[in-house]
Amino acid sequence: MNQPTPAIVAQSAVRRLPRIALLLLCAAYLLPGLVGRGPWKSADITSFGYMAELARNTEGIARWFDPMLLGLRPETPALIPYWIGAWAIKIAPSWLHPDLAVRIVFALLLWGTFTATWYAVYYLARTSRAQPVAFAFGGEARPTDYARAIADGGLLALIACLGLAQLGHETTPALAQLYFASHLFYGVAALPYRRVGPVIALLVGTVGMTLSGGPTVGLALAVGSALFMAYERRTARANANADTHTTADESPGYSKGALATMVAAALVAAALAAGLGLLQWKIQLPGHHPNSTSVLGDVRSQAKLLVWFTWPVWPLAIWTLWRWRRQLTARHVALPFWFALVPLAATWTTDYSDRSLLLALPALATLAAFALPTFRRSVAALIDWFNVLFFSGLAVLGWIYWVAMQTGVPPKPAASVARLVPGFVPEFSAIAFVLALAASLAWCWLVRWRTGRHRAALWKTLVLPAGGTALCWMLLMTLWLPSIDYARSYVPQVRAVAERVGQPSCIAELALSRAHIAALQHHGRFNLQPLLLGTNCPWLLVSPETIERLHTIIPLDRWRFSGTLRRPSSATDDLLLYQKIVP
Repeated sequence: MNQPTPAIVAQSAVRRLPRIALLLLCAAYLLPGLVGRGPWKSADITSFGYMAELARNTEGIARWFDPMLLGLRPETPALIPYWIGAWAIKIAPSWLHPDLAVRIVFALLLWGTFTATWYAVYYLARTSRAQPVAFAFGGEARPTDYARAIADGGLLALIACLGLAQLGHETTPALAQLYFASHLFYGVAALPYRRVGPVIALLVGTVGMTLSGGPTVGLALAVGSALFMAYERRTARANANADTHTTADESPGYSKGALATMVAAALVAAALAAGLGLLQWKIQLPGHHPNSTSVLGDVRSQAKLLVWFTWPVWPLAIWTLWRWRRQLTARHVALPFWFALVPLAATWTTDYSDRSLLLALPALATLAAFALPTFRRSVAALIDWFNVLFFSGLAVLGWIYWVAMQTGVPPKPAASVARLVPGFVPEFSAIAFVLALAASLAWCWLVRWRTGRHRAALWKTLVLPAGGTALCWMLLMTLWLPSIDYARSYVPQVRAVAERVGQPSCIAELALSRAHIAALQHHGRFNLQPLLLGTNCPWLLVSPETIERLHTIIPLDRWRFSGTLRRPSSATDDLLLYQKIVP
């Protein structure tokens, strides 16, 4: 027999969030950062480098299944993200910069993630065990209205996640994995209600995860979902045999065909992963990472990442698990819990901590949404005032430091900015100023509206976290975009290389990182050639990591050290420049 639900929601509390307001919020989150910048270090520029190489590919279709960047394969064994970027570059008009074309396509992937998450939460909230308590004299929320309000809250919770801001605006395999994982989540959630759309989503999600560098995570999600579907079918049959009567609003269960579809999708993904050799075990337990100092240090750093990356949804997700503890096997709790647990396990056992944790955000946002109908009014008010103070304070600090950067007053903030981005010369942009001012005024209006007297709505508790995150991202991508681009781009370093060497016929390289290779090819248009393959280039760029064994690799009597080229904001990205000695 089903346990009583902790959700107590009246029909008046599930009024619809205006679609235009939700669309504008999504656009305000997606669009900033598309223009006015180049690829950032280091995964962003590296992924773009592989996409550009595929777009220039002249070796036939075989190269599309084995991307190379100056003879180096990607660290992430992905295919689809690089295909998407290469196709975007190929079909883009000549006046559109290639990296901008790629960013536009990947912004559409993030939009698709938002859509899949909303519908996944909607169908999970439609289940009978997720519905609120039925009132004695009626007036409880209607199932569809309740599900829509919960779905709005889930999307707001996803936008509010701090970890989504940067990684969600990069052009890396991690964003493609997020897109496919969210579609797999939607497919499993919606399969009892629909057929064509969820089936397509299941196939796209499992195959996409396999070909986007996450085959193990994708297979674990698919296998766990299949097991849950089998468990729910067995429970339903047991209840039927015990003469358990279903109510009129009982949600449909998983059919035999739905389970077969899930198993087939998992088998197809497994066959693809095995056939293309994509299954690679890269388990690194805490304390065994190359740069780790101790197990305790690794655990502490991972815990810090988990706390800030998933803020503010993780406290709400924990609250959901507690309040719905009597229904942990219910579809709306068990499925998002599994889709969050698998990426969390990958976060703690691989080197790709933040990018693995990114995949858990839609599921954590779903769990956070189901905390909304269990809150008391005092708790909701506390969350509101915390977010008002937190995001308003961040916005004020952003404006103060920007004014200091532009004018030098106040002097201490100006000195702090100069220390963080040495050599950066600020310029005033009227367009960026107007957009930032409009976003700040919109935030003031939102705070005034939220703190006013209005009818209760489930999604209102997450309006301020989502709006505050969108505000901070807008300020970063308008007022602070030039300085951030200067700090995170390789352009200043590549420009320094060009000033020293000009535009030679070729430049030899030794042990350069993938990010440096991609940056030198994209920003400098240099013809790089590996030194160990034998070249006759007049210049040589070397990674400092090889300095101890440099004399055993190259004859130093043929090369003269010409200087160290450094990224202004980082001392760990140095390049050593050598000039060939002409006899």
